[in-house]
Amino acid sequence: MQRQPRFSIITITYNAEKTLEPTIRSILEQDYPNIEYIIIDGASKDGTLKLIDRFRDRIAKVVSEPDKGLYDAMNKGLQHATGDYVWFINAGDALHSPFTVRRITEKIGDTMPDIIYGETALVNQERTFIGMRRLKAPAKLTYKSFRHGMLVCHQSFIAKRALAEPYDLKYRFSADFDWCVRCMKKASVLYNSKLILTDYLSEGLTTANRKASLKERFAIMRKYYGLPTVTAMHAWFLLRALISKLQGETH
Repeated sequence: MQRQPRFSIITITYNAEKTLEPTIRSILEQDYPNIEYIIIDGASKDGTLKLIDRFRDRIAKVVSEPDKGLYDAMNKGLQHATGDYVWFINAGDALHSPFTVRRITEKIGDTMPDIIYGETALVNQERTFIGMRRLKAPAKLTYKSFRHGMLVCHQSFIAKRALAEPYDLKYRFSADFDWCVRCMKKASVLYNSKLILTDYLSEGLTTANRKASLKERFAIMRKYYGLPTVTAMHAWFLLRALISKLQGETH
């Protein structure tokens, strides 16, 4: 009989009553039995907790208390997780289909890879598909892959719990990038599921947050890949963007 690894799926919420229900339903409607669902809420002041209460008997753990931000809440989720794998699906995002987790387990068989990853679809508030994520997951993933940017969305990156260190709270906007790199550096087997794993709610960062996030990401890249490599990669990013803009203007 095929092994059934346990997936600890963790959702972080704060005042998320308008976006949370599709997230919860996508996880509770999975046709795979061995899922531990954990919700970490930052003491929401809207109807988030009332919504969670409707499903509470099917949720393994609910914590609602003030936190120091998204990544502090994620660290709390890691502390409560008991599964073989940890997987973050935040409010507004969702598992792509009711068969997603089962299909993953069928693909990996009894191999138990250190990291499982896949593709990400983008959806709007009406849950309508609007396209695939621009950065496509590479056929073979290593920690060096992220020199080219975050090629795998955090929501489509599943790590063995044994590899998962706490998020580094000195990064306010890009601790997920750093966390993924650290997980990959420790991993021996990284498995491309070749599946669309998640639907990502595409809302976009504010310009101010985007700039801060890019600055943090540059610092993280420099830490792991060295300044010359990162500088060269960013020069290429700028050149590529310029070429794309010029091509757009000539059509």
